[in-house]
Amino acid sequence: MISKAGLGSRTEARSWIGAGRVSVNRRVIQDPDHWVDMERDKVLFDGKPLVKKEPIYLMLYKPKGYLTTYKDPENRPTVYDLLRDVGTFVVPVGRLDLDTSGLLLLTNDTQFAERIMNPEFHVAKRYLVKANRLLTDDELGRLRDGLELDDGPTRPATVKRIRDSEKYTHFEITITEGRNRQVRRMVEALGATVLKLVRVAIGPLGIGGLEVGKWRYLEPAERDRLGPQRNLARKASTRLT
Repeated sequence: MISKAGLGSRTEARSWIGAGRVSVNRRVIQDPDHWVDMERDKVLFDGKPLVKKEPIYLMLYKPKGYLTTYKDPENRPTVYDLLRDVGTFVVPVGRLDLDTSGLLLLTNDTQFAERIMNPEFHVAKRYLVKANRLLTDDELGRLRDGLELDDGPTRPATVKRIRDSEKYTHFEITITEGRNRQVRRMVEALGATVLKLVRVAIGPLGIGGLEVGKWRYLEPAERDRLGPQRNLARKASTRLT
């Protein structure tokens, strides 16, 4: 609940709760997994009512070499290093691995984030890929039709060859799943590897002319086009974190 209000990360919320800074119905609660009724319970943070901040939605062009996490024990750069002037805590809508660049959505509206990430809605993600060798039409067809990974078969994908150089194939792939390192693992299933991977679109929203490492707010129309028509049922209760 605290992280959903935009005050900080779940890790920070657990620390604040453990320090006794949160009370529910006038009783200090130090269990971060304590459940509260959002409609009935009165939650105070440092003695003040917990007020949810206005929802914001933004897109970031994540550079290669940045983690999609709040803090890293190895002190590697994270996307939050690029978001210091946002003014409120936001969560990534899905993730991009360390070596992948491109479009990343962030928001403090967790219901919106859950709708986009929910596999039920099949929100498409489009990537540009550079493979380490030339790929045949048959191999691109295997990506298109779906192939077997260690966590099960992939759904059919949209695949388009962009160009071939002397040694490499550049292609575009659109998937409707969000498995860990999925595109990389699909290419590896062909006996090849990915040299470069850039996510250029999520649903109807493209990265456009946004510069690498920069972010901007979504326009209301962009947000509305991106959001699925059906809403997930809103929970009446939630954990304090």
